[in-house]
Amino acid sequence: MSRVPILTILGSTGSGKSRLGIELARKFSGEIISADSMQVYKGLDIITAKVTKEEQAMAPHHMLDIVDPLYLDFTVMQFRDMTLPIINDLLARGKIPVVVGGTNYYIESLLWNILISDPQTSVARPDSPSPETSDVEREDVSPAKKMKVELDRRTTQSNEELFQKLTNVDPDMAKRLHPNNRRKVIRSLEVFEQYGVTHSELLKTQRTAGASGLGGPLRHPNSIILWLRCERKVLDQRLDSRVDGMLDAGLMEELLDFHQRYNQQRIESSEAPDYTRGIFQSIGFKEFHDYLVLPEEEKREKKGEQLLERGIDELKLATKRYAKRQEKWIMNRLIRRTDRQVPPVYALDCTNLKEWNSSVYEPAVAIVEAVLRGEKPEQKPLNESVDNVKVTDSSNEESHYCDICERIFVGDHQWNIHLQSSKHKRVLRRKKMLEEREAIEKDAIIKKIE
Repeated sequence: MSRVPILTILGSTGSGKSRLGIELARKFSGEIISADSMQVYKGLDIITAKVTKEEQAMAPHHMLDIVDPLYLDFTVMQFRDMTLPIINDLLARGKIPVVVGGTNYYIESLLWNILISDPQTSVARPDSPSPETSDVEREDVSPAKKMKVELDRRTTQSNEELFQKLTNVDPDMAKRLHPNNRRKVIRSLEVFEQYGVTHSELLKTQRTAGASGLGGPLRHPNSIILWLRCERKVLDQRLDSRVDGMLDAGLMEELLDFHQRYNQQRIESSEAPDYTRGIFQSIGFKEFHDYLVLPEEEKREKKGEQLLERGIDELKLATKRYAKRQEKWIMNRLIRRTDRQVPPVYALDCTNLKEWNSSVYEPAVAIVEAVLRGEKPEQKPLNESVDNVKVTDSSNEESHYCDICERIFVGDHQWNIHLQSSKHKRVLRRKKMLEEREAIEKDAIIKKIE
């Protein structure tokens, strides 16, 4: 092979990414890198839509089943630091890394130099011990190390307390985050703890290096992206059928078994349930929460049946919403960007599965073969054939506070939507009416005194 590319397969959930990845890996003797934040966890194969053991045997797979499902703090940086050596090894051996995603920010961490690297660690492991903090009370300890101690206590700190710490340490980053976005607030505090400089300053340096609002340049210039696209109506029907298939395969049994084991450990450790971290972020846990926590006898009664049906409906709706977000991300962060280095993106129509070979597999093979020969594929990349509209990154936008509604909005776009919303106008009218009433009552009191 003269030019070994990094091949990335994108598309909505249910579009056939895993199928195409396996087919291309077998065709070109490549190996698959799973870029899915839920599939890194061991077990829970149905809810995370993991490829079957038979499919895994068809081509080498990496980054599947590597993290204990009760480990809640596996990060995108850990994923990146574990995956990049695998990719470099494959390239050194002349094998194509086939990245199948999945999770958008996992994919970005592999394709672009956009994430801060920890100079103290070569590969971050989920089971790495926490740094010692016994000397934090000394006078010569840096503010960053003292922050580490505070972060170790973060599980007992409120969102307000954490946000205030960030405001004190990094006011520029605090302006970009909602106070209730606990995960991102903690992440920015951790960056300061690790490096001794603010998150906003480090991001500014990366963006300058990459000449993009989204961060640094491409890690590997010889990268290509295959985007599986499906008509929305057809995809929605396919996703409904996919959920039904998951239920037939034993989804509820899998959820009930894991939920029981998780709750036993949670009760023993006196922890509150948290569906915002780790595997519990997966679509399905939150949707079936009310059903899962029912006593066994109530699950078999009418109430249980109703909650189960509601969970199924919500799961189907959440899956469709997630598919839309995936499509939007590809358009906004890949296709329409004019200030970012983006690999060529080739669209493949997977609407009609009966035409898979002619519409998806064969065009994909032709694209990869041309790149391997050092030639330009006959198919034109989508990001060269559409009218580019510059898209800005919302993470750069500051927050706004509405003193009428007493709410915070991050970014000008959300702020302008709120100002035009009927709810804001309704609260504004109500406040004006109260002010007018108070003024009338005050005048009446003054006249009575006079």
